Amino acid sequence: MSDTPPDRLSVNPKSPHFDQALLQRGIGIRFKGVQRRDVEEYSISEGWIRVQVGKTMDRKGNPLTLKLSGPVEAWFESPAAGEDEAEGASEA
Repeated sequence: MSDTPPDRLSVNPKSPHFDQALLQRGIGIRFKGVQRRDVEEYSISEGWIRVQVGKTMDRKGNPLTLKLSGPVEAWFESPAAGEDEAEGASEA
């Protein structure tokens, strides 16, 4: 795995942009300079995030989301599975 998060990622398993392995690593999102923990989906190149609107659901049972536009930054919160082992071996 690379150390760069994907351009677009979603937490919804029905989305084509869903990736369980990346989500398990943890993704940090900074939107307009503020770190957010409530992001359902993001796109760095298009400059938007989707956040859930309260506890409201649509008629299919999915959370109702709002699309917010602005500068988006993303990073991994933990290293890839093999990276921490490789770093330890190079230090010894």
